[in-house]
Amino acid sequence: MTYDIVIDGKTYRLDLKQAEGRWSCRVDGRDVDVDAVLARPDVLSLRLGNKAYEVKCERVGSDIHIWVGSRRFSAEVRDPRSLRSRGRFADDHGPRKLTAPMPGKVVRLLLGEGATVEAGTGVLVVEAMKMQNEVKSPKKGTIQKILVGEGAAVNAGDVLAIVE
Repeated sequence: MTYDIVIDGKTYRLDLKQAEGRWSCRVDGRDVDVDAVLARPDVLSLRLGNKAYEVKCERVGSDIHIWVGSRRFSAEVRDPRSLRSRGRFADDHGPRKLTAPMPGKVVRLLLGEGATVEAGTGVLVVEAMKMQNEVKSPKKGTIQKILVGEGAAVNAGDVLAIVE
């Protein structure tokens, strides 16, 4: 599994692989000797080399904060393979496309063309495998165009609407 981890504004590439019940870890292409145990929910007991750390994860709204001892860091975790994370962190200038997160069927339009939206406002709902997923606006703006109707079959990555 590969992740882009942003800690206090600096991006790191984290590669994790599991073999024979043990994990190997590479950070920015370098092997890291690490052992981690989930001590309790949102708390890791972490060993890096010969040093031990207690790492706490705290979610505040949509923000993630990592505590290592008494030091706090802001964190983001991005899966570069995920359609949801692509473009999510880009700037808000110009039109932005809302894409289907997975193959499915549009079951409900929550807003119409011309509606004003805030970032994170639900625009439509896609159902896949009996789970409904709300597709949200990536930015504040106006819905310029809805490209699908209720009942439409969509594939992962299809453009559903445009927000300007």
